[in-house]
Amino acid sequence: MNTKPFLLCFGLLLCACSLFSQHKVHFIIQKLPAYHQANDRIYLVGNFNNWNPSDQKLQLQNNSGKYGITIELPKGMYEYKFTRGSWQKVESGSNGVSTDNRRLLLESDTIINADIEQWSDHFPPPAKRSTSSKNVHVIDTAFYIPQLNRYRRIWIYLPDAYCTTKNKYPVLYMHDGQNVFDEATSGFGEWGVDEALDTLEAQTKECIVVAIDNGAEKRLNEYSPFDMEKYGKGEGDAYVDFLAKTLKPFIDKHYRTKKDVTNTFIAGSSMGGLISMYAILKYPNVYGGAGVFSPAFWIAPKLLNYIYEKGKGIKGKIYFYAGKHESESMIPDMLSAFEKLHKVSSAQIEVIIRDEGKHNEPTWRKEFPLFYHWLMQD
Repeated sequence: MNTKPFLLCFGLLLCACSLFSQHKVHFIIQKLPAYHQANDRIYLVGNFNNWNPSDQKLQLQNNSGKYGITIELPKGMYEYKFTRGSWQKVESGSNGVSTDNRRLLLESDTIINADIEQWSDHFPPPAKRSTSSKNVHVIDTAFYIPQLNRYRRIWIYLPDAYCTTKNKYPVLYMHDGQNVFDEATSGFGEWGVDEALDTLEAQTKECIVVAIDNGAEKRLNEYSPFDMEKYGKGEGDAYVDFLAKTLKPFIDKHYRTKKDVTNTFIAGSSMGGLISMYAILKYPNVYGGAGVFSPAFWIAPKLLNYIYEKGKGIKGKIYFYAGKHESESMIPDMLSAFEKLHKVSSAQIEVIIRDEGKHNEPTWRKEFPLFYHWLMQD
């Protein structure tokens, strides 16, 4: 009997079990602020649940004033925090400013004892000054989305020369509009797209940027094209229909735009990166390029098959970006998406992996000018 195939399969099985085996992590709150109310709920949030601050499955149990929770995760690097159900009620330092993410390198069953110094909502919210440039305007604070029967704020950046010439311009559509232009509306810092373009457009093509606010509690649903076991119905299909069939025609009618596919782009990060990828797959004749920053492909694994099925239609540009300080699955998932797309598409694809890259706005702000310069090259 030849045992080599058996031994090989057994070895592969052991490797797979080692790679995907789950470890128990016990989180225990040892200390809370003196003003903490016993009936307040505490939630665990991290890159293992797409930073959902009120995930009911990650609510800590209160046992006579002692809060704790046990979850299972595969080995890897994780970042996390504690909240009381929203980002306005996240743990903070003594000044009320949100603390840096806690980090966990998980290699075996682990007990985490944590002290929470303060809750950020115990302090008056810090005054934020508006940082948006004179070229940024709000088109509408309640633009109607007929595909979802909702309303959303829409921003627009117009190049310096827009008001003094009759030129027409390419258009870049971006998600999470609160974080694109203005520190005052951002939750975790802004991308500084307006400041970047004020500088870059002297060196390369000028562009209009349209930014759509996310729906806060509906963000995960609106930016996922597929239903999710943990987070419910995916509404991304309707959302990208809104962008292509409602918002783009409005922008093209009211502003001097270059309407063709080679001058229409889309970009976003995390869930915004995921939905940008889906948008160019579904509408390859609308978008000629996409910025896919730190894409949350793990939340919608069906997208990888969709890339293989629809990717041949993409003829434009795709910019994939991820950092080594993100979740363990970020880079493998992104590379898998690239490989599938590369097999079937003639698209021009750029893959960027930064050693220092993190899953946050300051990182994407730093990367945006490089993406924009690449996107606008002929």
